[in-house]
Amino acid sequence: MKRILPVICLFFVIIPLAGQDPQFTQFYANPLYLAPSFAGATDQDRISATYRNQWPDIPGNAFVTYSFSYDHFFENFNSGVGLLLVRDVAGTGDLSLTNAGLQYSYDIKVNRFFHLRPGIHFNYTQSGIDYTKLTWNDQLTGGAGIEQSGEDYKADVDFGTSLLGYMDRYWFGFAIDHLLRPNYGLYSNTDARWPIKYSLFGGAQVMKKGHLLNPIDESLSIAFLLRHQFIFTQLDIGVYWYKAPMMFGLWYRGVPFFGMDPKGDALAFLIGYKMNQLRVGYSYDFTISNLVSSTAGAHEVSITYEFKSIRNKRKRQMLPCPEF
Repeated sequence: MKRILPVICLFFVIIPLAGQDPQFTQFYANPLYLAPSFAGATDQDRISATYRNQWPDIPGNAFVTYSFSYDHFFENFNSGVGLLLVRDVAGTGDLSLTNAGLQYSYDIKVNRFFHLRPGIHFNYTQSGIDYTKLTWNDQLTGGAGIEQSGEDYKADVDFGTSLLGYMDRYWFGFAIDHLLRPNYGLYSNTDARWPIKYSLFGGAQVMKKGHLLNPIDESLSIAFLLRHQFIFTQLDIGVYWYKAPMMFGLWYRGVPFFGMDPKGDALAFLIGYKMNQLRVGYSYDFTISNLVSSTAGAHEVSITYEFKSIRNKRKRQMLPCPEF
């Protein structure tokens, strides 16, 4: 019975969450998912991959999310392009969401101190479910059982946009996703429009130490991410401390004194390692809501590799935001 109760709770939780996007704790390790303005915000080429397992203690694989991205900066055009692939799978029926998108951003040098980066995201999206992995009511009651119909998919297109502004130690931006309101209903007569998601993010690098050959040996940054989708609002706020080659982070997720649980959702702990062009990060979300005894939190692993240019390039101002 103790194992069944979390499943029942999860069922009632999933109903209102059906219109929400997957989330990542290390959102700066997955920048193209955060906003298309980050496409090309690197020295030249960057490859990133993220794996997230949320609520692993709940039977039936509650939420498992994979992400892969590649982006490139075209110096002669002040432009960045990116490719983003995301797949989210939930439950024993493999209720899935798969996105494949192309992104473009343009870097505008307003003055010697301030830059703007507008970005756009064109996306192909597909939802699906595997009925053969589900158990039906007549199977539980000893009936003959319905004929299994295999996997079912529904495809649509989507569009998003963003704007990012940054200086030497500060950054601020917003993103709007699902402007085309794609239909994720699995039946032909179902109109299940995905709600628009609004994201507001920013931060400051309050301390930076380094030398000529290695401009950043140690830094301390604070950052936030505020998201609103449908009737839900969520705030992530935290701090990063980087001391070469290690990165440590502490985050709070929730909206204090408001929402479904006034305590918030989770505390997130991050540890990362940076070696030349390679970055590896691990984070754990410790649940502090009423689900604390049933979910076992969330595990997330990120890997990023940046290719350094072999050409002589003009010096340009880089984004000061963290890398995990």
